[in-house]
Amino acid sequence: MFISSIPALRGKSVLYWRFAARAAVLAVAIAATGCSGSTEYNYPDKKPGQKVDPTGSTKSDTTLLGTDGLRLFGKSPDQDQAGSGGLGVNSFLWRASLDSISFMPLASADPFGGVIITDWYTPPETPSERFKLNVYILGRQLRADGIKAAVFRQRRDAGGNWVDSAVEAKTAIDLENAILTRARQLRIDTARP
Repeated sequence: MFISSIPALRGKSVLYWRFAARAAVLAVAIAATGCSGSTEYNYPDKKPGQKVDPTGSTKSDTTLLGTDGLRLFGKSPDQDQAGSGGLGVNSFLWRASLDSISFMPLASADPFGGVIITDWYTPPETPSERFKLNVYILGRQLRADGIKAAVFRQRRDAGGNWVDSAVEAKTAIDLENAILTRARQLRIDTARP
């Protein structure tokens, strides 16, 4: 027999040969499975070059020399003018927001999502009340509707606990206007040689 003629294989038990045969069959099955078939992925329907927007709108990308012309480094002409500067939001609004609320401690600042959250701030003049701000930059354009501010206020009650208190809507609007004014100043300053 062929097996008995090879000295290294002489004396192996039947269990060994059964195990070796099963291992060989398993290895062939795994190799055949890895090489076979067409893997089909089912993604949401979209046309080539079309972005899928979570709001449901469909915008198609421009081609190499499409309506926006040749794009270098992924910027469109309106992004260059808007001052995006590598951020996910308008850089003028971002810097103006940070400048305008610089007296308050920051809890979180996300330049790509355009969210700035401050920690509670107690003015030295009124130690019995404190404020917190959330500033949302909503786009890459320097526009009046590109910023939203939310102001929260708490007062200390007789027991020493902080209780939510109403804030006039004008307070948030005034903060938004101050940020917009500062953003315009920053844009004018960068336009000067």
